[in-house]
Amino acid sequence: MRSLLLKTGLFVSLFLFVLIPNSDNVDAATVKADDEFQGQAFYMSKSKMELGRWGARMSEAQKKQIAARLKNRLEKEYILTFNKEEAVFYEDEKLDAMSGATDSWGKNFAPGRQYKNVKTNTQIQNQEFYGKKFLVKDKLQDINWILGKETKQIGNYMCFKATASIPSNDLAWYDFSWGRLRNNQANEKKADSIKTDETDETEIEMTEVEAWYSPQIPVSHGPLEYWGLPGLILEVSAGNTTMLCTKIVMNPKEKLEIKAPDKGKETTKAEYQVTVIEKMKEFRNNRMGRRRG
Repeated sequence: MRSLLLKTGLFVSLFLFVLIPNSDNVDAATVKADDEFQGQAFYMSKSKMELGRWGARMSEAQKKQIAARLKNRLEKEYILTFNKEEAVFYEDEKLDAMSGATDSWGKNFAPGRQYKNVKTNTQIQNQEFYGKKFLVKDKLQDINWILGKETKQIGNYMCFKATASIPSNDLAWYDFSWGRLRNNQANEKKADSIKTDETDETEIEMTEVEAWYSPQIPVSHGPLEYWGLPGLILEVSAGNTTMLCTKIVMNPKEKLEIKAPDKGKETTKAEYQVTVIEKMKEFRNNRMGRRRG
């Protein structure tokens, strides 16, 4: 059902209004020494619901009803706490206004608490899948940014545009869709049916990414998998996804904690993807077996 209704994870479209109050801003010229420099960025995301071929059969009223039920998946808020080298990114979870509960099914495929260290090229992320906790340790996403000359103002910050093309599976390694499973199975069959050689290339689905960063905040951090630009990323769009910074707090009076997750079964991004795919295959096969029975 989930894959018919929306593709979350990364791919969102978004409102262009942003509010970053003057009282919370500190220009780069006034930042403290590296060991004291800290900040928090608050992001807002709004997902575009994708109904696929089923959408053509629905009335506008039905679409609005589904969107209302899925609001807690389609609209999210996140917090990025950072210093010069490290950052922690996590969802600011809220109760579902309709059900009074969090989205337990969606949490299986949502990004967990994420720690990034740009100095050591390290990413550590908590993931929970069907009640089992994982500690995903890997390197940071390799991104070949192309810096553009376009600029725009986001709140009180002058931002510059950067673009990149990134393998879709790398961006949403914690997510799952039946479409991806079908593609993986098709690629496996294709690999088995032909003899591979040095000239054979597997087609990789890519996602075009557009980011806006501000050198006024001199860190290489950003939300989700994004990082590596000469300034904090305040807005990022990838496929059907946009995430926008709505507030920035620089050098708060109380020291912020930036700590890597340390609980769960250790694994890598690639290994975690295999775990999710195998579990979903099992889920599908069990469901089909019950129907036949």
